[in-house]
Amino acid sequence: MERSEIIGWLVEDDPKRLRGLWALADRARREHVGNAVHLRGLIEVSNHCVRQCAYCGIRAGNRHLERYRMSEVEIIACVQEAVERGYGTVVMQAGEDPQITGPWMADVVGRIKRETPLAVTLSLGERSVEELRAWREAGADRYLLRFETSNRALYERLHPPLPGRRSDRVAQLAEMRALGYEVGSGVMVGLPGQTYEDLAQDLELFRDLPLDMIGIGPYIPHPHTPLGAAGVDPRTPNADSGQQVPNTELMGYKMVALARLVCPRANIPSTTALATVSGDASRQVGLERGANIVMPNLTPARYRVMYDIYPSKGRTQAVADGGDALIREGILALGREIGTGRGDSPRRLQAAGRTPGL
Repeated sequence: MERSEIIGWLVEDDPKRLRGLWALADRARREHVGNAVHLRGLIEVSNHCVRQCAYCGIRAGNRHLERYRMSEVEIIACVQEAVERGYGTVVMQAGEDPQITGPWMADVVGRIKRETPLAVTLSLGERSVEELRAWREAGADRYLLRFETSNRALYERLHPPLPGRRSDRVAQLAEMRALGYEVGSGVMVGLPGQTYEDLAQDLELFRDLPLDMIGIGPYIPHPHTPLGAAGVDPRTPNADSGQQVPNTELMGYKMVALARLVCPRANIPSTTALATVSGDASRQVGLERGANIVMPNLTPARYRVMYDIYPSKGRTQAVADGGDALIREGILALGREIGTGRGDSPRRLQAAGRTPGL
């Protein structure tokens, strides 16, 4: 797709025309990754973070948050639940926590790989090449690091780097790919100061990297952050030009659909953030508009409410609250099937001459 066509869809508000976009994305999903929806068990292992991102509730400066860090025993209990429920992958996510060291996480990953058939995805922030290599050698299969926005000035305004260190997430993604990881990234939609041109550039970067996984969600500032406390209206910075992207459910769906069209063989989740904005039913809508992954939350309830990256995040339906059954019912109601196995990258499988479970 040319940039002008991408922007045309991003600003489109005619429901009839948008139905055409949803149909195009759903057809591309069906043709390139099939009807299976893979379930990936999410484990939020720590809410400690050294970064000061301007909107995130687990930023280092948030003194209202009780902190936690899961033990290996607690993590393995969640992993065993993933196996019992038939998931093919566990996703271990955390803030950028320096106490999650290279050797410690390598031991956890190694144990998961020895004791289960699961694929392991890590999402632990910006890490050294040595840590990434150790985790890959221990058996980690995938790494997810969202670049959030391809607009460098906007990124630095919202994600200040650590002292003496420049953040370059695109370079980190290249390092991960060189180490053999399946690589995932993604963006937020509706960041203050974000334009439609920025989103079009984000989509082009998805394609150019290229990515095995793409995560997209609306910008939701936490109230105990500089942006959340200030009550910043995401539409304000570019209001006069009409170019400020709104942080709406609809814009999230547009980006999911367009990501499917520009990266047809990527794994794309229907995310928790969409469910937070619009309820659990929005996961099904995301699946109808290009997504093929859902990530049920396996984090124990006492920790889940503390992984408070945006308001009400910890109160979305979790596996322990009957969420697994609701997710499965929703998938089957769409005429889709529950994926089996690891749900490896369709892009990589096709490159290797293997059929990605179509």
